[in-house]
Amino acid sequence: MDQASQAASQATAPSSNIETIDVDAVNKKEERSLYKARVKIYPKRATGVFRKLKWLVMAATLAVYYLAPWIRWDRGPNAPDQAILIDFPARRFYFFFIEIWPEEVYYLTGLLIIAALALFLVTSLAGRVWCGYTCPQTVWTDLFIWVERLVEGDRSARIRLDKAPLSVNKIVRKSIKHVLWVLIGMATGGAWIFYFADAPTLLVDLFTLQAPIVAYSTVAVLAGCTYVFGGMMREQVCTYMCPWPRIQGALVDEESLIVSYKDDRGEPRAPFRKNMDWETRGDCIDCNQCVAVCPMGIDIRDGQQLECIHCALCIDACNDVMTRIDRPLNLISYDTYVNHERRAAGAPEQKPRIFRARTVIYAALIAIVGFIMLGTLITRSKLDINILHNRNPLFVKLSDGGVRNGYIIKILNKQHEVRRFKIAVEGLDNALITVVGQEGTSGLTVPADRLAQFRVFVAVPEANAPDGREDFNFVVTDLADGNRAVNDTVFRGPEQ
Repeated sequence: MDQASQAASQATAPSSNIETIDVDAVNKKEERSLYKARVKIYPKRATGVFRKLKWLVMAATLAVYYLAPWIRWDRGPNAPDQAILIDFPARRFYFFFIEIWPEEVYYLTGLLIIAALALFLVTSLAGRVWCGYTCPQTVWTDLFIWVERLVEGDRSARIRLDKAPLSVNKIVRKSIKHVLWVLIGMATGGAWIFYFADAPTLLVDLFTLQAPIVAYSTVAVLAGCTYVFGGMMREQVCTYMCPWPRIQGALVDEESLIVSYKDDRGEPRAPFRKNMDWETRGDCIDCNQCVAVCPMGIDIRDGQQLECIHCALCIDACNDVMTRIDRPLNLISYDTYVNHERRAAGAPEQKPRIFRARTVIYAALIAIVGFIMLGTLITRSKLDINILHNRNPLFVKLSDGGVRNGYIIKILNKQHEVRRFKIAVEGLDNALITVVGQEGTSGLTVPADRLAQFRVFVAVPEANAPDGREDFNFVVTDLADGNRAVNDTVFRGPEQ
């Protein structure tokens, strides 16, 4: 081919905003490596409905994360006033009016079950919408890309800057970007530790270098992870580290709404020219704008892919192009496999069915677990006891022929005030109770919001001594309000 033909061929080739890649060089490099070389992605700024929605979700989620530890909630005296607090020293979890104790870890189990089922439900309805909008990796990556765009410019400017030789301008811009990334990472780690201590107090301690070393180390680790995951690895975390892309395939069905390219309408694709005949071609003008805005660097026109997080930015980009060339919108849109097949068969589209077997099952399970947790939360007692029977010896034969057993009784006072209790037994005739160290007192005192344990002896006359063992109950009663807690145990005696 002569030089004139080559020039004409290059002039008529469709323009693209996608960075060109030397495929042979990449292949040779891969031959020397065990892993595929990463091709850096430069997402272009998108505008439209879904981009605005992502901004709103990002603002809301970041606001909740950074501001929640500073919300106050009055629980009365002897209790922290931080609304959300994971208090490891006191072994408590506070969430507004809810207070969870270590032995109530089943509430955490219930929350995890509900979260998993909710994720299953959302995925079956709208694909990986969690990944595209609310996943922490997506939110922080979006924030880091926004900072990068603010400092270095949009896609083409960032590509030119990376290809440019080292200069003062390049060093300054790169340095500013990385400093801002580090500050965001430090703010991320700093906000996290505020959930585990009183936020205002810890903030002062951090800046006066009086905070515990674990606080500084936690901030450093989380800042590093945020910087690396959000700034450096980005889409690689979603593709290679996260298991969810592999799981979601089992959760979607033919009626799940997923981001899709309507190839029946878009193909065959060709570059746009004025006064063209749309009857002989598809609506896709092969502008690659859907690829340019994709944070995962994929082409949605190739069909469903593991990397797609359903952020829908390709929909905004395509709709913008369709508006400019005066073609119908939603060439790329949230769509179902059912409608894709119906269009291929020449049948009209149908509305997605929200209520179907899997969605109803997920919703029902969420409701069941939620009602169980709510019921136990409403009916739970502010008093709890635990009984430990002495094992050595199991019983003692008294001089008058009676039998005595020893126990450790642990009384948990879940109120923020001092309470006094009395101990009694049920189901053991003529039993005599002795609390070691509490002889002559009118009740057992348990401090506010604390666990206290008492050593108790229970003795029965020879005539009432059981043959081997006998079940009975300890009853602990609040002397102020009559609130009771009952725990069953056994009384041991000599076998006849």
